[in-house]
Amino acid sequence: MAYWFHRNPLKATSPVTFELAGVSTNEATRKIFSDLRQHRNKLLELLTDPNHDKNTLDKTSNDYFSLLIGLMKPLEEGETENKLRQAVKFKWTNTLLGNTPTEQQDAVYEMACMAINLALWYTKHSAKFAAKEEVDMEEAKNVHKCLRMAAGTELAPRLTGDPNKDTGPADTDSRVLDAYINQCTAEAQEVTLARAIELKHSAGLIAALANETGQLFKRADDALASLDAKIVGKWRKYFQLKSDFYIAHAHCYNAESLLAQDKCGEAIRGLQEGIKCYDKAAETCKEYASTKGPGTQARPLNHLFFRRLGPVMKRTLDKCERENGLIYHQKVAFDPPILELKATYGLVSPEDYKPPELSPLWSVEVYKKMDSKMAPKPGPQLPGEKEEKPKDLPPVKEKEVPMSDKDPKNASGCVVS
Repeated sequence: MAYWFHRNPLKATSPVTFELAGVSTNEATRKIFSDLRQHRNKLLELLTDPNHDKNTLDKTSNDYFSLLIGLMKPLEEGETENKLRQAVKFKWTNTLLGNTPTEQQDAVYEMACMAINLALWYTKHSAKFAAKEEVDMEEAKNVHKCLRMAAGTELAPRLTGDPNKDTGPADTDSRVLDAYINQCTAEAQEVTLARAIELKHSAGLIAALANETGQLFKRADDALASLDAKIVGKWRKYFQLKSDFYIAHAHCYNAESLLAQDKCGEAIRGLQEGIKCYDKAAETCKEYASTKGPGTQARPLNHLFFRRLGPVMKRTLDKCERENGLIYHQKVAFDPPILELKATYGLVSPEDYKPPELSPLWSVEVYKKMDSKMAPKPGPQLPGEKEEKPKDLPPVKEKEVPMSDKDPKNASGCVVS
């Protein structure tokens, strides 16, 4: 709910000229490399600003990827590997590991890294809309779609090895990818949950959606559990506070549903458990604000979406305890009600990523004209020669999106309404 405050930085990369003298042998082959350079530069420039229109990013990324696929996909009959896959060297930083880049001579690596940056842009673009004081329905749909796309962006599974195994988790590490996917899916689900609250759906459905959302954030946290806390600690705090917050939400609305069934004793115990989860989330909010690491600087304890729930639960608990003393006289159970809740509809799933078709500039005839023997060879070329460690890259200068400090005037405390 409210705007999503944890956003890891974009990956930085070094310029790529695609100047392959000897590989390109005629005008058609030179045109491909020239367009690759232009589209890559344009896409990198657009990614720094979440204010750009989504359609503009989609077109530019498709233009680049459709050309890049020609360096990845076998194009000649009988080929098992594209002869140009290792023709160009790419350097990229990782979102969690600072400014030292990883260097690979692999077009698949380039595709994976650029796809991750595109997914990160979708999350930042969504947060930009959610940060507004008033968000209309079309913008809310755009937030939802962007987060689903970010979760579903397909990343190349064909990368070999982990170049960061000694320094920390690369962005292509399966644990990091699982965390990103679950985060984006959970944040899209937050939009669905906020709409359910605003449209006054049944308490049972809202409880189920809140429980599912909390479980998604927990899965994101679990994905990072085996990684160094110094690297992923801040990110994990975000997942933990959101998970506890939505489990508290689930207990709150489940209590309403139980009370409607005259199960006042169970409702009281559920609210007590919800307040316990809420207080735990409040402590984690404080820890998040003071924890160092990659990601947005924020004080979630001050956000309306968080501030509103606690007093609501306490008022509801007071009401239930009064009614139980006057009317129901039910025993309050020792164990809280089990949230074995499955939402019947409204659950979010990632939007499948569909790579663009191969650019029409590529053809078997053009591909045959490429002389792969003239391409630079990856790795050291002489016996005993050591590969130089790549120099640090400057971080990406991202355009900041101002966040409104005004409280939204609606039932959910969510700015997407």
